[in-house]
Amino acid sequence: MRLSPFILLCTTGLFAIFSSTISKSPVLPLFTTYLGADPSGVGMIAAVSAFTGIVASIPAGILSDRLGRRRMLIFSAIVFASAPFLYLLVTNIYQLAAIRFYHGLATAIFVPVAMALVSDLFQKERGEKIGWFSTYTLVGRFMAPIIGGAIIGAMVISPGFSYKIVYIVCGITGVLVLLLALMIQDSDVHKNNNHSWAETTDIFKTVISNKNILLTSGVEAAILFSYGTFETFLPLYAINAGISAYEIGIFLSSQIITLALTKPVMGRFSDKHGREPQIFAGAIVGAVCIGSLPIFKSFLPLLALSILFGLSLSIVTSATSARIADLSRQENRGSAMGVLGSIMDIGHTTGPIVAGIIAAYFGFTQSFLTASLVVIAAAFVFWFSIKRTSVKTNIAA
Repeated sequence: MRLSPFILLCTTGLFAIFSSTISKSPVLPLFTTYLGADPSGVGMIAAVSAFTGIVASIPAGILSDRLGRRRMLIFSAIVFASAPFLYLLVTNIYQLAAIRFYHGLATAIFVPVAMALVSDLFQKERGEKIGWFSTYTLVGRFMAPIIGGAIIGAMVISPGFSYKIVYIVCGITGVLVLLLALMIQDSDVHKNNNHSWAETTDIFKTVISNKNILLTSGVEAAILFSYGTFETFLPLYAINAGISAYEIGIFLSSQIITLALTKPVMGRFSDKHGREPQIFAGAIVGAVCIGSLPIFKSFLPLLALSILFGLSLSIVTSATSARIADLSRQENRGSAMGVLGSIMDIGHTTGPIVAGIIAAYFGFTQSFLTASLVVIAAAFVFWFSIKRTSVKTNIAA
């Protein structure tokens, strides 16, 4: 049975994100501590792959416009297949940091390039297809901590060996990603790409100077800023409120399930009813959710807010990626998705850092409210810019 190009890409994405996630959740902080790191060392190691995403996503997108999507996906798959086995050789946190940087290249390249390829393949139903691709990756992200945690739990008497087993499973999955990536074909425009490097540079300049692409990326960065705050500090806030770790796990799992179930639906909705109002509305819902967290200290209200916040993430991110694809041409779509990937990684990374500083001095309430204000500000800047552009267009007409 031959898989369709889209299903093949989605399946590759599922195993790629599974492999990436199982390498860090929950094993990475445990393994880092096992190597003798203090909490600051654990934080540093956790931030390395996120930093890789910030610096590598844009070059990955540019190169996919120049060299083709398939070549870049295969390159990322080689990293997926090779990096996990390097963890077996680690004896100190500096080696671990270097491997995390190398491993981070895999996701930093794969995600924006795969999103660009999905956008190349579809136009009328682009939002829905991007949503389905995201759902596949979320399934991998959901499965990975469960399987990784089960391996570590089953081998609790030998932690060092259990970590190695996790990375062997990660490596086997990475090899499968490589085998699947080798079967992926390029979109037609990239099969005979004759762009010079000068033309590639000019193409990227048109992307980075596009205000609408930057504003759309900014909204996604803002919602991920709040998401980073949520996933980092909701557990601490909930523990202080007397909620059990098991119940906190339900909060986080329900959010991922909500994302996985609703992304295709929200993507289809944006295809039919427009991206911009959906992005604005989703951002406002997300801002209200995270800003309301300090009001509640019991399980059911916090569960409801977690699910609703997951829905807001789905509403925003299913439309932002599709809008950026709409705003770009096929020959510069990789660059556009790379810009999105880099900016959203900045938001996701800085959220916990800024919120952590605020929480240390002023408490969790202020950190949640700050995240809410960031999203509200980004949403209104985005909306007023759209309205201003619309007015200018109508006057010119």
